[in-house]
Amino acid sequence: MGKKIEIVEVGPRDGFQNLKEYLPAEKKLEIIDSLVASGVKHMQITSFVHPKAIPQMRDAAQVAETCLKKYPDLDLFALIPNYKGAENARKVGMKKVTNVISLSESHNKANINRTRDESFEGLEKIVKDFSKDMEVCLDVATAFGCPFEGKFYDVEPLLAFLKRGHDMGIRSFTLCDTVGLADPKQVREFVKASLEEFPDSHFEVHIHDTRGMGLVNTLAAVEAGIGGVQSTLGGLGGCPFAPGASGNTATEDLVLMFNEMGYDTGIDFAKILAAAKKEHAEVEGNYSGHNINIQNNTGCCTPPQQHNE
Repeated sequence: MGKKIEIVEVGPRDGFQNLKEYLPAEKKLEIIDSLVASGVKHMQITSFVHPKAIPQMRDAAQVAETCLKKYPDLDLFALIPNYKGAENARKVGMKKVTNVISLSESHNKANINRTRDESFEGLEKIVKDFSKDMEVCLDVATAFGCPFEGKFYDVEPLLAFLKRGHDMGIRSFTLCDTVGLADPKQVREFVKASLEEFPDSHFEVHIHDTRGMGLVNTLAAVEAGIGGVQSTLGGLGGCPFAPGASGNTATEDLVLMFNEMGYDTGIDFAKILAAAKKEHAEVEGNYSGHNINIQNNTGCCTPPQQHNE
């Protein structure tokens, strides 16, 4: 058995939130069921954001309650943008939530209209009031570069940022390549430095595939020792700073790569590819998956075994 790697599906939040048309909760749950059937055990199932901000997530409570009841043993979590989101997540029984703050000051202001200090003040209150009931994680947006400030080459600002969360008691972080500016060398250096500086914490990466670098950058993170990798079924998602390009790395592509390399993902490639193809056929959106249009792809390049009669 190969080394285990946690593949974390975030499509039910990051993939669906950019859809132009509302996707009914029943359809969302159907896709979540297909992901679980393929072997996915770690999943971000929704976002407790105000419906006026993201109408697609107006069914967050229904989706969360259904999933928590149906799959009590899986690692299910939700995005919370603020204190109110944390309150709503706790009401439906969520045990794990993640908050997002940008490493880039300018992106944080553009994204949520707050300074980083204001965001950390909000996060501190969330941790203080909810960490007894829910694990609070921190997503570091623009960890590798910003659409306004450019690519980051110095890791020290990231480490200082992580320390602020760590000092609050947070022990789970996701380094997000928000607009796809990262390269493998940078990913290795930033991941290695983060793991060395905070050895008691769990780290994941969320790599966007804007420039076709999703697979190689995610592999670089794994080889540097990252604990989990995030992706979306079919690569569904959108990047507003790269018109015409999908933002996310496809889960089935990661599964194929890691399974072929001998890693233990726990996910059946044929099943998750079928789920991706079905979603691609039924849900209109931006997809980056490299396997969804390939016919009869089993993910196996090994010649058929010869049997002696």
